[in-house]
Parts: sequence; C-alpha cells; structure tokens
Amino acid sequence: MELGFDYLLTLQTGGGAAVAGRADADPELAFVLLRLAEDIIWPVTAVGRETAPCADSFALDEVGCVLLSALRDWARHSPTTAAPGIARSILRFTANVIPDPDHPDTADTLEAMRDQRLILAHAVHSPPGAHR
Repeated sequence: MELGFDYLLTLQTGGGAAVAGRADADPELAFVLLRLAEDIIWPVTAVGRETAPCADSFALDEVGCVLLSALRDWARHSPTTAAPGIARSILRFTANVIPDPDHPDTADTLEAMRDQRLILAHAVHSPPGAHR
C-alpha cells in the first residue's frame, strides 16, 4: 500500500519523469495500484445502503464497475504499461470525483487517504493487547 501511494504522490508532484522506470523495476506495482484503485473508486461509486437507490446511483455504480474492469484487464495483460495508466486514472478520479474541501490539493488528499489506510492496516496487523 505504501509503495502504491508513494508512486501516486511522486507522479502527482513530480510528473512522469519522476516515476520513469519504476514499473519496469517492480512488475507487481500495477497490481498494487489496482488494489488502491479498487479501494478508492469502489466506495465512491457503489450503490450504498444508506441512500435510496435511483437511476443515477445505479449509473454511477456501473461506471465504477466498468472503470475497475478496464483497469484490471490492463494490469493483467500489460502490467508494465498499466502502472502509470492506473496511477493517472486514480489521480484524475481523486481530483475530479472526490475532491476534499479540507485538502484542496490532490497530493494532500492522497496523503490523507494514505494516512487513514495506514491507521487501519496497523490496527488490523497489531497483536492483541498491543499498545496503539
């Protein structure tokens, strides 16, 4: 997870030249980024149980499914070229669909998401009775 967020933040702040060659060096990067895409896109687009379903909510759900399906196919068939594309898709989604009023910069939003996921990961992987 940290590897994926580091890649996203480096791409967001430094551009493509800053991440050049990373996907070649780590073929698993595309799958790490795909997992992040699922964690970021699915909760925003899935039909929730808290609101009354309507045509728009089902359309948004389907858009999320189609986007994630395309990203999965890309990662499966060409992981090296998929990594930068998946990362750019996450960045565009974050900037355009889930802008955070408390974090107007996309990099700030990504850092906040990374921090939240780190807290969850540490909680899940801490031994019982460990101090947090």
